[in-house]
Amino acid sequence: MNSVKNSVQLIGHMGADPVMKTLENGSKVARLSIATTERYKGKKGEWMEETTWHNVVAWESLAEKAEQHLHKGAHVLIAGKLINRSYVDSKGEKKYIYEVRANAIVALDKKVNLPEKEQVLEKEDLPF
Repeated sequence: MNSVKNSVQLIGHMGADPVMKTLENGSKVARLSIATTERYKGKKGEWMEETTWHNVVAWESLAEKAEQHLHKGAHVLIAGKLINRSYVDSKGEKKYIYEVRANAIVALDKKVNLPEKEQVLEKEDLPF
């Protein structure tokens, strides 16, 4: 069997402006919070909505571009992969974090101040 690629695509709205951080080694990382909403009919035929929040991280030049061009409420497509990591909190308990590591971000609305041909902020092995 061929290997299966770890690939995630999300289309949603940003819940806040990107939060940029420069690490001790000089690497730059931006954290984004993306909301996706599913609409479906409930058991009684009424329309229901369920919103899920996703933690997304972007690194280096993609992080810089996200900080410059994206804002709370922006409609975006995120392409990347699901990663997990763990840490030990101040109480000594091991905690696990799941997040999407973005390798491309596409601005989907005109609120982003970019020419249309530059709406893709970065492209690395897009899964589509």
